[in-house]
Amino acid sequence: MQKQLVLIGGGHAHMATLANLDTIINKGHGVTVIGPSEFHYYSGMGPGMLSGTYRPEEIRFATRHVVEKQGGIYLNGKAATIDPDRKVVVLENGRTVPYDVLSCNAGSHVPKPAIKGEVADLYPVKPIGRLMEAKSRLVDHFNRHAPDVVIVGGGPSSAEVAGNVWQLATTTGRHMPRITVCAGSVFMSRFPASIRRRIAGTLGRRGVTIREGVYVKSVSRDAVTLDDGEALPADFIFLALGVKPSAIFAESHIPTGPDGGLRVNRFLQSTQHPDIFGGGDCIFFQDRPLDKVGVYAVRQNPVLLHNILAQLDGGGLMPFDPGGGYLLIFNLGGGVGVLKKGWLEFGGRPAFVIKDYIDRKFMKAFQSIE
Repeated sequence: MQKQLVLIGGGHAHMATLANLDTIINKGHGVTVIGPSEFHYYSGMGPGMLSGTYRPEEIRFATRHVVEKQGGIYLNGKAATIDPDRKVVVLENGRTVPYDVLSCNAGSHVPKPAIKGEVADLYPVKPIGRLMEAKSRLVDHFNRHAPDVVIVGGGPSSAEVAGNVWQLATTTGRHMPRITVCAGSVFMSRFPASIRRRIAGTLGRRGVTIREGVYVKSVSRDAVTLDDGEALPADFIFLALGVKPSAIFAESHIPTGPDGGLRVNRFLQSTQHPDIFGGGDCIFFQDRPLDKVGVYAVRQNPVLLHNILAQLDGGGLMPFDPGGGYLLIFNLGGGVGVLKKGWLEFGGRPAFVIKDYIDRKFMKAFQSIE
């Protein structure tokens, strides 16, 4: 008898499953994919799109096209809750979508500080698609005046956004912005001092100011207020305060980890509901909490595909092994980057060239299914 597979999200952890929907459908199963946009943007190349290094079409997957050309159903919308007893997903518009097996790659969001009034040029670094709008607004500022650009947050996203805003200004604008990173306690605190020095040095040579030991209390139309009472002028604000998993699981009373992500076992399967799987930023892997980096979502691809098919057809499940260390390369704009893999660290043009090659190869592999 035909079973119904529902995928929430078309992100990195679902790429292999999306590429093999025809296999699932040819087995007699129905497939529905729910997503907020017909395109999925690759976050690793998002800062490069902001600076103009990449065109939007170079960093996105045509999710809707891929689903429909293989015979699946694509629903453009957002999943609001999951009812695991009735086995339905409820969309924000009230529509219900039944499932026999559900896989969630619902992503994450950037938390916001207190916002006072209407703030026109306030952009979280996710969803990545909004960076296109941010780019257009920034260019408008650069052509009119030297704006104050404030980046709230002190992690990798803030560093990459700062560098790529600088690149955008140097190539498109008549006026250079004043860029300030409000980094919290320590800039790039999760990384070794050597990495912090390399990144801070590159940004500092471009005139980027990094404020440490201060936190943002609130943002308003033309200022960012710090916890010590200081008000920084701000014409344009980016929010890069890390990421939190989708709230859909907590709101659905499905077991979550301390971060609110779907709690999954070693099979990437809900610890309470065996027909629910998940991957990427939206899960909490109970065997070993994972960093919110794309490499784990990519590594989860074959496991999710195997286990989805196994759950549909009654086969055995495959455990997920997170693996060892992973390569990190930060795109700091201007064609330079910083690379770290274990003991190996270096910066400059070679680091960016390596990242660019890896990212374009990744995109080419999955865009080919379009």
